[in-house]
Amino acid sequence: MDTAAGAVVISGAGRDKGEYLAVVSASADRVFVCNGADRPLERPKAKNPVHIIETGKTLPPEAMRGNRALKKALRRLRGEEAVRIGDPPEL
Repeated sequence: MDTAAGAVVISGAGRDKGEYLAVVSASADRVFVCNGADRPLERPKAKNPVHIIETGKTLPPEAMRGNRALKKALRRLRGEEAVRIGDPPEL
């Protein structure tokens, strides 16, 4: 599991299910994540690694410098995913 700082994950369980989150740090049994809004960088949420879904994407260091930049980067990723899922199939 790639739980390096800056990795983008999706919450698979809990109140924040389906939400894009950025990994701040990780330990053996917990992954600390935030989104810059209701979970700011100063107060990351501890989640069980079983309850997160990896996206394979990583945020650049400048996206992790503040809550506003983090929110913007995650919003952009969500938008890219929505466009890719909503695209018509190739013929």
